[in-house]
Amino acid sequence: MTDKDKTAINEAIAKRVYTFRKQYGMSLDELAKNAEISKGMLVQIEKGRANPSIGILCKLANALAVSVADIVAVSDDPKVTIRQPQDIPTLWNGDHGGVARLLAGSKGTIMIELWRWSMFPKEQFVSEAHSKGTIELIHVEGGCLDVLVNEETYTLSAGDSMTAEMDVAHTYQNSTNEPVHFTMTVYEKSR
Repeated sequence: MTDKDKTAINEAIAKRVYTFRKQYGMSLDELAKNAEISKGMLVQIEKGRANPSIGILCKLANALAVSVADIVAVSDDPKVTIRQPQDIPTLWNGDHGGVARLLAGSKGTIMIELWRWSMFPKEQFVSEAHSKGTIELIHVEGGCLDVLVNEETYTLSAGDSMTAEMDVAHTYQNSTNEPVHFTMTVYEKSR
């Protein structure tokens, strides 16, 4: 992802967070408290100067009663919408070239998201707990993925799928010397 792409995504996030916050009549202090992030971080996000992590985007979405897809502006309307590759945001970049892209997401308070991940050898992504009742569906397309949940490691090989409640801290990692590619659907029942 180029610096220009990152800037465009951060500007879109800034505008959407500000708009949602104003729409719900929340002050910076209220949103920061409800999202459990610092007011300083929120100010930087709204100015487009921060590159918020997926975890922070989840906290903001939860506090605003919207989806992450709403915040990064890839939500689908009820009608059919086609997204071109250049319109799909990359929301995580690994240290060795891995990426996580939010392919599509629902709009509003019921959050359903479709992600495509590629992780290169020795990369990992540590996620904070999602809200109570959040379910993730993971399918490994190629390679081998370790998913750590409740201090237990589950190893998924190409073709394996997993369903897990992710209202606890969890980690995705590639412990091998080969890339791993997987798709993930995230369903958050309630806020």
